[in-house]
Amino acid sequence: PSPLSLNQSVAILAQAGAMRMVDVGDKLPTPRSATAACEVHVGDEVAKLISQNGIKKGDVLSVARLAGIMSCKQTANLIPLCHPLQVTFANVQCELDLTRALVEVHSEVRCQGQTGVEMEALTACSIAALTVYDMCKAASKDITIEPKWLR
Repeated sequence: PSPLSLNQSVAILAQAGAMRMVDVGDKLPTPRSATAACEVHVGDEVAKLISQNGIKKGDVLSVARLAGIMSCKQTANLIPLCHPLQVTFANVQCELDLTRALVEVHSEVRCQGQTGVEMEALTACSIAALTVYDMCKAASKDITIEPKWLR
């Protein structure tokens, strides 16, 4: 037998009553915004490489910022029961703190919608942090990502 596709698996679970997307159809669209933040602890050596644009894959902070912005628009494709939203604003800041040997990641997402943009802000922050990790992992295996939080 062939494996079930994701859509078939979701349909089977939904028929069993195990899940559902919340109906927000009766809600009026209102301005929504959310911010999230996290820290990527890279260590002294990697922080220095980032500051000198010495990471082989390129400009870590710019690529991570772009990845975060792009990812927030894909949140509903990544999280099965998350409503697709028309994001009207997304900003991701990735700032190197040489003293603490880490990259601070901050995201802000806005929309005019029937449900909040918290998941989009968390996705943007998470993907930006994972991009920092991916770009720097060849220089160190000791990189850690501290938990994300909403503001």
